[in-house]
Amino acid sequence: MPSLRVDIAIPVLNEAQQLQESIETLVGFLRMAILYKWRVVILDNGSTDGTGGIGRELAQRLPNVTYRQLAERGRGRALREAWSTSDADIYSYMDVDLSTNLNAFPSLIDAIANRGFDVAIGSRLMRGAQVKRSLKREAISRGYNGLVKTLFRNRFSDGQCGFKAIRTDVAKLLLPHIMNQNWFFDTELLLLAERFGFSIAEVPVAWIEDLDSRVKLFRTACEDVQGLLRVRMTRYPRPEHILSRQAVAEPARTPAA
Repeated sequence: MPSLRVDIAIPVLNEAQQLQESIETLVGFLRMAILYKWRVVILDNGSTDGTGGIGRELAQRLPNVTYRQLAERGRGRALREAWSTSDADIYSYMDVDLSTNLNAFPSLIDAIANRGFDVAIGSRLMRGAQVKRSLKREAISRGYNGLVKTLFRNRFSDGQCGFKAIRTDVAKLLLPHIMNQNWFFDTELLLLAERFGFSIAEVPVAWIEDLDSRVKLFRTACEDVQGLLRVRMTRYPRPEHILSRQAVAEPARTPAA
């Protein structure tokens, strides 16, 4: 389906040191590896270090790259705003540090475009993944995903890898029910997708920890636990009500084996 268009959102906050290199690397890869129409969307979450100037310059110089400055911070909020106004067929996003090897991106998009899945995610915890990170980060990640599985019996293995894609119509159905505006947005998106009966494909990725990451592990972990408890206790619409709305827009597709 070459006529499909894919949006690749890159949320950034004070990333002046690596933004240009990352975007140029990503654009070079997309030109060679992606047959579909694509657009890179830089989402500036209130940077104060010159990120904005670099983002604007990249958008002026590179075709298919756009820059958006957002008034409020929060990765989930940035993705919500971008997806709510996009006319792409598939939404995707990845972290600006490109910790996830880009070679997995075509498989991510293929799962939706050709294999019939509604959501596709990169996983650092499934067989075939290659991960380089500290023991502390490894323990936190496995502990968190273990807690998610204990509470929800979910089928996906990695809720927080910043490497995901989703069908546009599915995203628009899920967004009104996602409350978190920050890092828990990822997990909440997947939990609701499963609860409402949407299919999720997992792609094993090669992932290297960014030692300069601005993620505050303890604060993020506390927010995530609060989010898990909130989702656990929330009464959502019955899945058939959500799926009936989807059917009006487009008949459901069955994932390929």
